[in-house]
Amino acid sequence: PFNPRRASVAHAVTWLPPDPPSPDAPHIPHLAMTGMIETQVKRAGRIDHERRYYLSSARLDAKTFAAAVRAHWQIENRLHWVLDVVFHDDLVRLRTGSGPQNMAVVRHMAINLVRAPHDRHSLKARRKLANLNPDYLEALLRHTPADPSKS
Repeated sequence: PFNPRRASVAHAVTWLPPDPPSPDAPHIPHLAMTGMIETQVKRAGRIDHERRYYLSSARLDAKTFAAAVRAHWQIENRLHWVLDVVFHDDLVRLRTGSGPQNMAVVRHMAINLVRAPHDRHSLKARRKLANLNPDYLEALLRHTPADPSKS
């Protein structure tokens, strides 16, 4: 039978060394469990299988672990995907001083502003409209309805 998602956990982690055997090996302090999410996706008439593995310092049962993983990916898909696709965050070359943190705050504020209207426009379109239309930008900033077709 087709089962799209299955979670399993292992609490026996003593086989992993608490201290790295060499300076280059990863250090995993407070490791309490390993987890695996196995997914099956139907695409073009065939079933694709994927396994993702996780390390955790929390000792969770499989159901709670699965919920935590889903919550993580909801954040990833809701925020980071928007940052990458709508704001081209991966192309930003600001890397020193307070600049990266300051711009992250500005981008998060901008995301909240372009998400606020409940109209037919996509986030990308709202961002572009705000750039091209000062009245639309003002409406976003004031949280008032605007007609983006007016200039």
